Amino acid sequence: MLDQTDLSILDLLRENSRLQWKDIGERVHLSGQAVGNRIRRMEEQGVIQGYTTRIDTSKIPAEPSLTAIVSMFMNTNDHQSFIRFVSTRPEVAEAYRTSGEGCYSLIVRVRDQTALTALLDELLPFGNYRISLSIGKIK
Repeated sequence: MLDQTDLSILDLLRENSRLQWKDIGERVHLSGQAVGNRIRRMEEQGVIQGYTTRIDTSKIPAEPSLTAIVSMFMNTNDHQSFIRFVSTRPEVAEAYRTSGEGCYSLIVRVRDQTALTALLDELLPFGNYRISLSIGKIK
């Protein structure tokens, strides 16, 4: 069970996962060692599943610069094949099973429209799709 101090630590890690335990401890009124123990416990419990780095891909020439949100409308009951396919594709940054419009929503990051078209062609055996292109990131 997480207490308020654990939640405060998680909030600080969400803002900056590179914070030193000592610095977190100063903010939550614990020693750095106590913070480290809490973080390790939350990692072991699966509350903290990993650490990431946010990168502005538009500033890296060879990186994907086109983001698309793809809503999948499945025409097969073989969802496991679709999930395996999506899981192996590096251009699929995020995938969600959804209710309402469509069965899945995919966040896709590709270099250009040619790469997006190639991926969409590979999605067709699983069903139809609707696509929205990102024109700018807000958050």
